[in-house]
Amino acid sequence: MEVKDKTRLAVTVDKRHIVSIGERLYAESVDLLRELVNNAFDADAAKVSVEVGPDRIVVADDGTGMDLAGLKQYFTIGSDEKVVHSRSPRFGRVRIGQFGIGKFASLAAASRFELVTRHKDFCARVVFDKKAWQSAGEEWHLPCEILSADSRAADGTTVALSDLSKSFRVEDVERRLMESVPLRAPDFAVTLNGRRLYPRSLVGRRIPILEGTAHGLVTGEVVIIPKSAADFKDLGIDVKVKSVTVRRDLFGMETWGKAVARVKGEVHADFLPVTSDRSGFVVDSEEYQAFLEVMEKIVGVIGRALGKEADRSEQRRSSRAVNEALQRIHLALARNPDLSPFGPIAYGDPGEAGGGAVVRPQGKKGDSAADGATAVPAGGEGGSAPPVKPKKKKRRHPLVKRATPNAIVRRMRLGAESVSICLDFFGPAGPECFSEGNVVYINRDHPLFQRESRKATAQTMYVARLVTQEISLMKETRSPRLAFSRQSQLLKDAFADEAPRNP
Repeated sequence: MEVKDKTRLAVTVDKRHIVSIGERLYAESVDLLRELVNNAFDADAAKVSVEVGPDRIVVADDGTGMDLAGLKQYFTIGSDEKVVHSRSPRFGRVRIGQFGIGKFASLAAASRFELVTRHKDFCARVVFDKKAWQSAGEEWHLPCEILSADSRAADGTTVALSDLSKSFRVEDVERRLMESVPLRAPDFAVTLNGRRLYPRSLVGRRIPILEGTAHGLVTGEVVIIPKSAADFKDLGIDVKVKSVTVRRDLFGMETWGKAVARVKGEVHADFLPVTSDRSGFVVDSEEYQAFLEVMEKIVGVIGRALGKEADRSEQRRSSRAVNEALQRIHLALARNPDLSPFGPIAYGDPGEAGGGAVVRPQGKKGDSAADGATAVPAGGEGGSAPPVKPKKKKRRHPLVKRATPNAIVRRMRLGAESVSICLDFFGPAGPECFSEGNVVYINRDHPLFQRESRKATAQTMYVARLVTQEISLMKETRSPRLAFSRQSQLLKDAFADEAPRNP
């Protein structure tokens, strides 16, 4: 097809759309204040003051301020100034801003945007009135007043939003600033209505993060907070880019139930590409996929750490349950000596008020002194050695076999004999309990043990039932029916009184 003529078409944008885009950029109005504070951070401010009132909001900083060229750059939509000069000149900060549309988004909550800035001998005021700007037709300029510089004033920028169309709760502003502003950065302080804001401080087990990808580092810290401090508000881990929270994510931990409420913390990945409103990531990018691989690994570490804490808690609960159960069983056997497979049981040891079982952790082989030997000095030269007392034969208790490192082993003395109780893991399909000699094994993997261990009283009764069952079978090996009748009597007497006091 033959070309007859050529011309040029101007690309124009209706000013109403610029305001509309700014209004739709941010899901929450408080994000506008986040942008203003982060602009102050990029401008090397050491102090930023935010004043929130019912009709007016003022954000003032002591940064480097702007000259006339800087003002023109500031009001350029989509300026790449902060991308080209990614670090601030004074503190060398990694700059947060990228797109340069935040000041237009401010018009979503206020009809008037007033900026006063000073840089050395230059001072100016720019008024951005939404109604006046829209009614000016094709005129794209903003009124800028060059002011006389006060020699007593310091450099910096003040932004005032007035004629507010949306209300701002101080609590919401505080929450957003605390999670979306680099409060941990050195030489940077933010105050809200005269009170300084500090980053969240979490107490608990800390898991440091330092992982590399082909695109950059993933750093940060995850804290497993105590159960007493866990809550379901703000669930997940904060993902930060240039110290600003972009999103809070659970990374698959939503299936963990109540345990997920104990996982708090933040990860920093400055290489991640973000959307224009900084509320999300470009999820189909290579950078984000590499980040997800790292987070999958980190979630695995968190899960194992929570599992170990749960193991320790379960160890303590089970230890208390078996101790109390053995105390009760010892008392019941003392009351019913005919039910004991080991003969009469003393009601109590000397010095033990009210009597009770002697419950000890399973011992190991000791030294010669522990084995009952008596050391005797040799006689002198020409003397005769004193008579050596015959070594008393020590009764050997059966050793607990099969025990894993996390097994709970207790030994209960019953007259002249001892019974060892071993709570260990034998698999969900394994027997509920069994005996070998004077050792009673209880399977902690058994579904019934798992169910009864949820409540302390139920777990104590459960352990007592299994131990009395095995003791009764030791007494009546030929008549299981009679053995279970004896077990019923033991359990009745074991739980007839209040719980005995553990030694």
